[in-house]
Amino acid sequence: MLNAYVVALAAEEHINENVPNHWLVGGVTLAFLMALLLGLIFFGAGREHS
Repeated sequence: MLNAYVVALAAEEHINENVPNHWLVGGVTLAFLMALLLGLIFFGAGREHS
């Protein structure tokens, strides 16, 4: 009897709607890293001003 219950649970496809889109997460991460890189380039990477 328990096996039938386990098979029924395994056959039931469950999609979690609370998981964010992986393309969105990757895009936001890429944009953040590019903004950091551009800030590093534009502001001189901490070079000395004498």
